[in-house]
Amino acid sequence: MKPSRTSARLLALALGLGLGLASSVLGAAVPASAQTAASPPAAAGTPVAQYAGSTKEAANNKAFFEAVLKSVADKRAAQPNTQAVTVYYNASQAPSFRSQISTAASIWNSSESNVKLQATSSGADFSYREGNDPDGSYASTNGHGNGYVFLDYTQSRQNDSIRVATHETGHVLGLPDNYSGPCSELMSGGGPGPACTNRYPNTTERSRVDQLWTTRLTQTRNTPTPRTR
Repeated sequence: MKPSRTSARLLALALGLGLGLASSVLGAAVPASAQTAASPPAAAGTPVAQYAGSTKEAANNKAFFEAVLKSVADKRAAQPNTQAVTVYYNASQAPSFRSQISTAASIWNSSESNVKLQATSSGADFSYREGNDPDGSYASTNGHGNGYVFLDYTQSRQNDSIRVATHETGHVLGLPDNYSGPCSELMSGGGPGPACTNRYPNTTERSRVDQLWTTRLTQTRNTPTPRTR
């Protein structure tokens, strides 16, 4: 959802919105469960700076998806004929965003046929965390099956917090950022500005996720795991 992990401050100056600023600039953080989009919409005709993303960011999102795929494939081997894949998440480390995360999961579950999100307290494929980060919200993985979605207080206060959570969850399901996209595109993230409150993936995004979880999971399951010496 972040406009940038490397250029947040420059973009913030361009937008005049302070996206991604550290908590020391804005004072004590307020949990997102009690927040809504607080910033006023940009004036009509005001150009919105766009962030195109970075190679590192795109690679990290792809690695997150691959890690989740492997985790799910390993656990699903015993039930290869099940149509819908279940991806388990743990939201215990993001209590302030519990409602937003639950709504994000419901949005994706109502949008997809081949993959479903389900909360669990153990054995999760990924988790959610919360806090303050000058780079905003993001999805992260160590490349070894452990990943988490970080939800930033400041960004979730200045933008629609459910859109933020649903957008970041989109990375878990395999979708990349497209900051130059319109508000109707969920993965455009913070590109359209805080006035955008669309929380739903569009038809193309929904189809892409279903396709990914049909073809990629099969490939992952059928690929032998390399042996290490």
